[in-house]
Amino acid sequence: MAVLAKAQGVLKSDVTVKAARGLSHFGEHSAGWFALGLLGAAVDKKRRKDWLVAAAGVVGAHAASIAVKRVVRRPRPDHPSVEVLVSTPSKLSFPSSHATSTTAAAVLYSGLTGRNLVPALVPPMLASRLVLGVHYPTDVLAGAALGGVVGGLIRRKLKRR
Repeated sequence: MAVLAKAQGVLKSDVTVKAARGLSHFGEHSAGWFALGLLGAAVDKKRRKDWLVAAAGVVGAHAASIAVKRVVRRPRPDHPSVEVLVSTPSKLSFPSSHATSTTAAAVLYSGLTGRNLVPALVPPMLASRLVLGVHYPTDVLAGAALGGVVGGLIRRKLKRR
């Protein structure tokens, strides 16, 4: 709990809380990342099927994180030293579904855009979950690892086409 409280204390400001809430809403249930995949499919007609597979992969990564949450059943942070700054759809914390779907999207969409999106997309989402006080650091790291594995496996299959 001390690491989360310290991270929130260092990272939290009016600007970061507002940005973190925006990221939270965008990433909820992987909806924003899924929508971007659909946009990619609409714009890049040559690789429409790849974009749709990637978008489905993002949703699949999110589903995998929900399955792990239900097995692990780790409760979200609940301590006076941590301020919870956004509502959540469940009381379960491990792994972070936002971190999972964001990392999967970054890996998959990097392969389709030819740009490494991971450094630009993943750290802000991971930090946002700490700023908002809804995840422990290990939750976001595990979510990023799960999303990276799922995204990497699907990306490898897309490359083989």
